[in-house]
Amino acid sequence: MTARALMFQGTGSDVGKSLVVAGLARAFTRSGLRVRPFKPQNMSNNAAVTEDGGEIGRAQALQARAAGVAPSVHMNPILLKPQSDVGAQIVVQGRVHATAKASAYQAIKPTLMPFVLESFRCLGDEADLVLVEGAGSASEINLRAGDIANMGFARAAGVPVVLIGDIDRGGVIASLVGTKMVLPPEDAAMIRGFLVNRFRGDPALFATGMAEIASRTGWAALGLIPFLPAAARLPAEDALGLDGPRPAKLDARLRIAVPILPRIANFDDLDPLDAESSVEVLRIRPGTPLPGDADLVILPGSKTTIPDLAAFRAEGWDIDLAAHVRRGGRVLGLCGGYQMLGRSIADPEGIEGHAGTVPGLGLLDVETVLSGVKRLVPIAGITFDGRPFRAYEMHMGVTTGPGRARPFARIKGEGEEGAVSPDGRIIGTYAHGLFTDDAQRSAWLRRLGAGPSGLDYEADVEDALDALADHLAAHLDLDRLLALAAPIRA
Repeated sequence: MTARALMFQGTGSDVGKSLVVAGLARAFTRSGLRVRPFKPQNMSNNAAVTEDGGEIGRAQALQARAAGVAPSVHMNPILLKPQSDVGAQIVVQGRVHATAKASAYQAIKPTLMPFVLESFRCLGDEADLVLVEGAGSASEINLRAGDIANMGFARAAGVPVVLIGDIDRGGVIASLVGTKMVLPPEDAAMIRGFLVNRFRGDPALFATGMAEIASRTGWAALGLIPFLPAAARLPAEDALGLDGPRPAKLDARLRIAVPILPRIANFDDLDPLDAESSVEVLRIRPGTPLPGDADLVILPGSKTTIPDLAAFRAEGWDIDLAAHVRRGGRVLGLCGGYQMLGRSIADPEGIEGHAGTVPGLGLLDVETVLSGVKRLVPIAGITFDGRPFRAYEMHMGVTTGPGRARPFARIKGEGEEGAVSPDGRIIGTYAHGLFTDDAQRSAWLRRLGAGPSGLDYEADVEDALDALADHLAAHLDLDRLLALAAPIRA
């Protein structure tokens, strides 16, 4: 079978593009096709490590899992990791390429298209079907010049487009029809049809809406996808997912507080804890103090540790955390959070802004020096309590100091990692994905008095992907979608 490709763009961010691609990847894989996900450009601080030591957006790693293949840097050749409101780190084919403000990136974009097309063709060489995900909104005509994420890529690669609108947020007719109105005719011609996602209620009530959109745009109505609660069990693509409602846990025995920092990274570390019925994960927003009755406070990963530590202090959370520790509470610092727990953080090269050194929270006797070298590796080992685990590291900087004489873990083939306070209540580690490991998560729950875990997290993710694939297969004509895919140019 000649490799073919079909692209899914959206009327906006968080309309469900990532999950639609993941569900279709699983559905088409189950039908016997070799499927690969592809996103030319992603903007997210939620990243995954690939087997070859690169990094891609976490959503593409989930899509690769849905397709039953290992994540590859070619699945997301351009990853933008925001470091401020106007600037980001640019990762190209898994490696740090540059750091640029948004205005400067617009000039850089055209130089990145060759990498995008190279990665796309690499995937095409090993696939029957490449499912492409756009970024943000297809109607961002202000960013159209030099575009590599949406219509710029679609036209350069000759890939037809299906446009997705989200009815749950309201205004889906206007957003779909409006997209047709603002797109240049050559771009609009790339769109073969549209999907309406997250519908609640009787589908018959929106039949005239689907017909009206089709009439006004000239695009085929390819399906109305009902809201699927099981989708909430899958990792969110970006920080927008942190704002979503959480189901009440009336029987929760453990309360974990997580301050939401401006540049929070790899927040899917929280997902396995969220999946536990006995655990309530409290996402603490700015303007809200850390709760006094939390059993554990987790300081999450951060793309910019020093600025996020300043934001932490500006909220008064350092005072709240000190009171939590005085009351006998426990603290876990993950990656950037681990760096914050130390005595100091030095940035001699100005990696995160101005060069200099700032005091840490002083809860672990360690110091961190930031550098431009990024460590991106899967790891496995034994934690201080004798339990095996698998995880990954993704960080800049080296942490040293007397506190490391009590390491959190011993990494196979590498040595000691992390630090534990003398009383065992303060822990810092660079290990991401720690709670995905059922045995490790269960040990933490026991340690905190919530009992062992009865959850097989990896199986739960697989079940959710299957449910998503079943859902899409029931409401979309997969053969029709496959027929829309175009051969990949040599």
